[in-house]
Amino acid sequence: MAERLARRVAAAGAAGCVVAGAVAVTVAVVAGPGPGPTGYVSEAGVTDSGYAGAYRMGIFTLAAALLLLAGALPAAARAASVLLGVGAVATVLSGTVTCSAGCPLPPFEAATVADLVHGGASIAATAAVVFAMLALVFCPAAGGALRRVAAVGAALALPLAGAVGLAMVLVGRGALVGVLERVLLTVTAAWGLSTAVLLVRRGPLLTPGR
Repeated sequence: MAERLARRVAAAGAAGCVVAGAVAVTVAVVAGPGPGPTGYVSEAGVTDSGYAGAYRMGIFTLAAALLLLAGALPAAARAASVLLGVGAVATVLSGTVTCSAGCPLPPFEAATVADLVHGGASIAATAAVVFAMLALVFCPAAGGALRRVAAVGAALALPLAGAVGLAMVLVGRGALVGVLERVLLTVTAAWGLSTAVLLVRRGPLLTPGR
């Protein structure tokens, strides 16, 4: 009973952190001096941006959301929890290491070491969350509701992630990558919030007899 309550509390914290983090990052991206939808979301965190602090606060809050969600998942969903933990660490690294103006990345732009670290951490964080969705889908002990939410999230996130990767390699920074990145991040945040709310309402869900 105590463990069940603790997982629900963690889920509630995760839901709150997803909302707070997403709002902070959105404000930084929309109100900041960045190039709008034609650039990367990370450009809101560039050092000389007046909203860099709000951006990093939002990123660290989202990292906390991933850790809390990892703790809120059923014990049987260990693979998904580990992946969310990896995503949280990568998110912290992404928020700690700031990219330079424009957040340049190869193959079309010359990137600094910080740019590569930041970009790699951001990609790793998103990938870890998407793989956590898949891990839940294929977790036989996860409840049907958790698996359905994860399946919807993965069905949306996987093609978007592939499209972002291809666009970055074939087209480079621009409106296409900017819009796709924002949609992908919205999907991952929506999945995290939906999963957290589900866990708050019904607790760690397991299939009967597990």
